[in-house]
Amino acid sequence: MTLSYRQPGVVLTDRRFTVPLDHDRPEGETIELYAREVVATDKAHQDLPWLLYLQGGPGFGADRSVGRPGWLGRALKEYRVLLLDQRGTGHSTPANRQTLPLRGGPAEQADYLTHFRADAIVRDCEAIRAEVTGGAPWTVLGQSFGGFCLTTYLSLAPEGLATAVITGGLPSLDAHADDVYRAAFPRVERKVTAHYARYPQDAERARRIADHLLNHDVVLPGGYRLTVEAFQSLGIVLGTGDGTHRLHYLLEDAFVRTPQGATLSDAFLEQAQGMLSYARHPLYALIHESIYGQDGRPTAWSAERVRAEFPQFDAAKALAGDEPLLFTGESIHPWTFDCDPALRPLRETADLLATRTDWTPLYDPARLAANEVPVVAAVYHDDMYVDTAHSLRTARTIRGLRTWITDEFEHDGIRTGGPRVLDRLLALVRDEA
Repeated sequence: MTLSYRQPGVVLTDRRFTVPLDHDRPEGETIELYAREVVATDKAHQDLPWLLYLQGGPGFGADRSVGRPGWLGRALKEYRVLLLDQRGTGHSTPANRQTLPLRGGPAEQADYLTHFRADAIVRDCEAIRAEVTGGAPWTVLGQSFGGFCLTTYLSLAPEGLATAVITGGLPSLDAHADDVYRAAFPRVERKVTAHYARYPQDAERARRIADHLLNHDVVLPGGYRLTVEAFQSLGIVLGTGDGTHRLHYLLEDAFVRTPQGATLSDAFLEQAQGMLSYARHPLYALIHESIYGQDGRPTAWSAERVRAEFPQFDAAKALAGDEPLLFTGESIHPWTFDCDPALRPLRETADLLATRTDWTPLYDPARLAANEVPVVAAVYHDDMYVDTAHSLRTARTIRGLRTWITDEFEHDGIRTGGPRVLDRLLALVRDEA
């Protein structure tokens, strides 16, 4: 039974679908997908084309917005929108420390999680499209990892697409995880340098916090062990439009005076807990490096290995000299599972995923070179999360793709840019701009 309800300016309908866990074995185990249909109140009874939104991640459910903010308001002018919780996320059948033991031990859990990459997500989309659209192709908007999925969609099932719109998510077609992180650490360093240029007082604050963590065992309110490496990982926010300001406000509240001397404040610890915990999206940590697995090589904790090639990120070395403490970006490490109580029971599962060598290709360069789907991509100049050079190389291989390269926005331009980003991309893909 579907349930419809209202928010300001929109009618929402809960949609549920049953799909195979393994699409190559349709007679086998099934999982449930959840999606939220959104339509403008004044268009609720109109026959509108569909726009499917694929959220960034991996491992995040679709946005839980209220009303029709930003890009969604622009989309609702002409589309009926489907916000999909990709498999394992949101209100779809969950994959986390509480549910994965139902699969068995770590080996069985790792086998299960091999079915949560972009190829399975695309086949989910095709499985539900007939029910949603009556078989008509739909427009798909893919943000970040959603753009990776959309590139896989163009490779595996372009017949399902009327139009493809990618924002901050054109992946390399052949880069190993090592290549991705070797390109990433220099970008992260540039973002940190820019942050300290904007907020020079934060350089000393960050050093003081790091020094405290190197000399004290700190546990956050939810049980997260705040090591210096975990503190550095807060730099992940620097790739977003307001991230530099959020980090600044976090650092300025770091210490408080007590009868025992200065210590990290409850306000700082509580904020850090919310920013660091993977309790709401553990799948992100579990399968993050596997989204780059394609060529038979294991990912083998790539970010951890590659970080060692950039000694300027070593906090102890920075504090021993006069170098600024460098924050890090979008990367998952073995210690992530040791620090976070939402991930600790899954450490062995993550280790097994890191050793796998049976990952299959996610993209088809030959099919992309023959592409006939109208496709457009926003590429953000010096995007911290997705390498610009990788994106532009891929853009040149997809027949007919038009790019909009801009430094007006960071990686989350589709969120911070209001309706302007989607409006610009739709104009481009329709040859109206």
